[in-house]
Amino acid sequence: MLSFVENLKDLKVDLEKETYIDVILQSLPPSFDSFNMNYNMNGLNEDLHELINILVQYEAMIVKSAPLALVGEASTLEEKGKGAGRWRRKKDKIESTTTSA
Repeated sequence: MLSFVENLKDLKVDLEKETYIDVILQSLPPSFDSFNMNYNMNGLNEDLHELINILVQYEAMIVKSAPLALVGEASTLEEKGKGAGRWRRKKDKIESTTTSA
């Protein structure tokens, strides 16, 4: 995003500092909504490079605090061979190997 702003400056586009900052803040993904609200409510007046540094730090904080998803396999018991009480683990379903007459 900073390269976009620098390209505009190279093209001699005269925009105010606040406009550049607004463009950067509006282009952020939804995960930065709390940062955006905090920035606007506290009336921070940073230059572009300081804003980028703060955003990089905030992004690192988001990555560290991201919730982890734990994934596991469900297993059930399956009767194994002769006699009751002999069971083995089998995934997805329980099957009995004994037949009743």
